[in-house]
Amino acid sequence: MSTPTTDQFLSAIAGFLRAKNALQIRSYILVEPPLPDIYSTLATELRRSFSQTNGPALERKCNDLLPEDPDRGPNDEQGTSWPAFVSFMKEYLEYIRDVNVQNLVETHQVLSGLVNQCITAMSNPSMGIVVLPTCLQLSGTLAKLAVNLERKPELTAHLLRRKSMANVDDDPDSKKTLVENTAELLQRGFTICLTERTSNPSGLLPGGRPEGKKVGIYSFANLVLKLLFQCRKPRLASQLFTNITQQSPPLAAFPAAQRVTYLYYLGRFCFFNNQFNRARLALEAANSQCHVRCLNQRTLLLTYLVATNIILGRFPTSALLQRPEASELGPKFWPLCQAIVKGDLTAFKRSFEGEHKHWFIDKGILLPLRNRCEIIVWRSLARRTFILNGVPGGESRRAPTFSLDDLLQLAQYLERRSNASESSGNAFANGSNNHNLTFGAQRVAAENFSSKASVDPDLSDASSEELENEDDDEDSEYRGSSITLFTTEAILASLIDQGLLHGFLSHKLRRFAILGAKTKGALNAGFPNVWSVLSAKGEETAVPGWVREDRKPPGIFGAGAKFGPGMVVNLSGARPVGSS
Repeated sequence: MSTPTTDQFLSAIAGFLRAKNALQIRSYILVEPPLPDIYSTLATELRRSFSQTNGPALERKCNDLLPEDPDRGPNDEQGTSWPAFVSFMKEYLEYIRDVNVQNLVETHQVLSGLVNQCITAMSNPSMGIVVLPTCLQLSGTLAKLAVNLERKPELTAHLLRRKSMANVDDDPDSKKTLVENTAELLQRGFTICLTERTSNPSGLLPGGRPEGKKVGIYSFANLVLKLLFQCRKPRLASQLFTNITQQSPPLAAFPAAQRVTYLYYLGRFCFFNNQFNRARLALEAANSQCHVRCLNQRTLLLTYLVATNIILGRFPTSALLQRPEASELGPKFWPLCQAIVKGDLTAFKRSFEGEHKHWFIDKGILLPLRNRCEIIVWRSLARRTFILNGVPGGESRRAPTFSLDDLLQLAQYLERRSNASESSGNAFANGSNNHNLTFGAQRVAAENFSSKASVDPDLSDASSEELENEDDDEDSEYRGSSITLFTTEAILASLIDQGLLHGFLSHKLRRFAILGAKTKGALNAGFPNVWSVLSAKGEETAVPGWVREDRKPPGIFGAGAKFGPGMVVNLSGARPVGSS
């Protein structure tokens, strides 16, 4: 039976292979609908001449029209086919013949097999570079499909039920999600590109461009990172960043789009791991290199860059928030900044609630902002306490001080005001809807602590009166509030330890004394700038995963570089051991 369309398609691919025309091969290997009409004709012909039960015939057709020339070497100008590529073309034709794009789950499974075979074909040391653009195109389509399925869990629910019924709880692979499995598949392509052996240890051509398949390192890395952040498992990217640090050419040698995307995910990874100075460096570099017309991308970058800077004590200016890419960020971040500056615990709590609560949660910045910035709010509240009712010291030799009782009364007043607003606004009164560690903490009935069941067995011989009087008498007047003198002292001690307050506590006098007021002034000495303190004791300027400089082999091959897997060392000029 004649198959003119199939013969024409495979003959064209064979011609592109001989010419080593990777871009033309990519333009023919299409999977994402809508496809040109010629592919519908090809699918009809394949279903008529090569049914699913007639697989060997299709394989023979591919072998006949994509012959392998064993006499051609890797340095020949003309290319040739190889077994893995023939298998890939056979799977592609089967994909065109059988795919049902209406069934997204089935399409993902078939496309995963096709991408896997394409990555195998790309691993060929001499001709694999010809398949790289096609592999990146197919991988991008697969990643897009996986993300869409992740957003529609009802389509993949039957897969989870099937795994639960298979009773494979001991198998770690059975617990992986569809997106995680896709990321693991694409990481194979990333590893092949990263570990390719090149003539230059740096992996760069004389003109500064990446050599060979190393050109695809960050394209694959960005796809893998996108999937890992989509399934909320960024910790799995740790090994990827480590491998890039050890073996990748400098990031500056790659296109701007790849650089910006990679630095964005690197910044988010550092943010996820509480490395905020490193996150700031990566996100600032990504934002500065992002094109001014890419408003959506710049908005996404500024979301995490502004959040990182707020945690470090540097707030966005009104001019920044008026830019087109930051216009939607102002209503979300500005109330938070105002609450931190004023030391208003109530406003700080409310800034994460209301209409913007789910936005903070979806971006993954609610907990870092709330937990990291709360201590800065207390610093501002302590500073305001000193301004309102502190003892400046004056010309006397006494240090400026303020009363811990004044700070405690301010905090308790803010707590009562917050509880009153919650009581009038919803049914969850008295702070029971709040989860801050120190402000508005959830209360438990006192009788729950007086029961015998709560007494530690080691203290069973102690009398009940001793247990009841265990707390200091000085805290008795503050009972009934989640904020006590003890917690206030603990918060101030934490501020001192972090360098955000400069002075000492007097537990007996219930006062905080400022040191160095004569040289700097009370406010400057006692309340150092938050940004200066946190950025000074941050991480090193080097960000792991961000390769900035070219590597040279160490020792006699060049000073200061590191060896890594896949590197080639030329020993042709080395002298024998013992020779002078």
